Amino acid sequence: MSDLTELTAGQLLDGYRTGAFSPVEAVRAVVERAERIQPEVNAFVLLTTEEALARARRSEGRWLRGEPRGRLDGVPVTVKDLLLMRGHPTLRGSLTVSDRGTFEEDAPSVARLREHGAVFLGKTTTSEYGWKAVTDSPRSGVTRNPHDPARTAGGSSGGAAAAVALGAGPLALGTDAGGSIRIPASFCGIFGLKPTYGRVPLYPASAFGTLAHVGPMTRAPADAALMLDVIGVPDSRDWSALGPAPGSYSEALIGGVRGLRVAYSPSLGGQVAVRPAVAEAVRRAVERLAALGAYVTEADPDFADPVDAFHTLWFSAAAHVVQPLGPGRRELLDPGLREIAGRGARHSALDHLAAVDVRVELGRRMGRFHESYDLLVTPTLPITAFEAGAEVPKGSRHRRFTGWTPFTYPFNLTQQPAATLPVGHDADGLPIGLQLIAARHRDDLVLRAAHALYEAGAASPGPRVRPAGG
Repeated sequence: MSDLTELTAGQLLDGYRTGAFSPVEAVRAVVERAERIQPEVNAFVLLTTEEALARARRSEGRWLRGEPRGRLDGVPVTVKDLLLMRGHPTLRGSLTVSDRGTFEEDAPSVARLREHGAVFLGKTTTSEYGWKAVTDSPRSGVTRNPHDPARTAGGSSGGAAAAVALGAGPLALGTDAGGSIRIPASFCGIFGLKPTYGRVPLYPASAFGTLAHVGPMTRAPADAALMLDVIGVPDSRDWSALGPAPGSYSEALIGGVRGLRVAYSPSLGGQVAVRPAVAEAVRRAVERLAALGAYVTEADPDFADPVDAFHTLWFSAAAHVVQPLGPGRRELLDPGLREIAGRGARHSALDHLAAVDVRVELGRRMGRFHESYDLLVTPTLPITAFEAGAEVPKGSRHRRFTGWTPFTYPFNLTQQPAATLPVGHDADGLPIGLQLIAARHRDDLVLRAAHALYEAGAASPGPRVRPAGG
């Protein structure tokens, strides 16, 4: 029998269908892997081992009767600890959140996965309230990169990315309000999709409002498409959720890229300094897109860095998060979160509305851009993973994470679908990510192009990582 922790969700389902192995065997292997990696990378805040095995046994019975429940019956999945999961606390990486309660509600995405028979392994680490692009918090400590534990996994969905990269479940739920799916997926060498805003309903609302998206983190785009088919349906609890998807994202994968108009922007018009190894790996993958039949043009979207507007919205949201806390409770917060919340509290309503104006104009410009181009391709990040426990690389002139994430947060402002896939590695064996962006509601194009690159062998995280002792 092959190593069950190495299989995609699609491969697991094929094995259950043919009887090659059972959900109990798969879940037990994945649980053992999760327990083994935890001391080294710190991907989990909660492992629900006994619950997972009990759900796997029920799934096994359904498969034996030829009555699988939904589209993910028996497939292991993890949930970022910003999303509600029935029966367990959602602590958001914060010592200010109580672990007492009955916890009777699932987030919409978690509820849909449960309805389709997925097996929850546990909850993965996040920065406090998801406020920064690395994963460390006062509650759960530092999450480390599976390729080099001295490096960061990225964030804020770092636990999810590390778990998938190391075989602790083929599927993970993450959130992304400034890059928090794409950044750790890029650093850890997996696939991550930030769907169009509202495609996956979110409840309760994110601390960071309409910047925040929920999406899949997987080893392959086909798994992400399957997962999006399951979680991308309306839920009445989210007033901003989109209506039903226009079709199956899994079925849309077969379209390929022939004839698609692709704009390749290596540095957003010279605004971003990109490391040579990153630039070269992304360029090779873009050349593969052209070889597969896409019409590739080097072209930059017409916008200046919207970081000031993003900071206004981000810092104001942080101030709102901590507003209910008294001075004593605020001392428990991550110092960086406390600092940006203080800055955000000084913003006026007019400051906020001015930032919204910038956002509206940016969305207009990108809407016009996509009249000419089906896809925009950029590096996901200009760098590879740096030292763990730091918000910015050593020696950086930047204080905040936005200094090294210039390719990600603009597309939270515009609410567009954006994905990252691994296209190589640097001299230290650290993964490099390519970002694919489409117009709002065209998640199918992002998934199609990513799948085409995977099928052509152009997507590779570099050396396969193994957990300590295995």
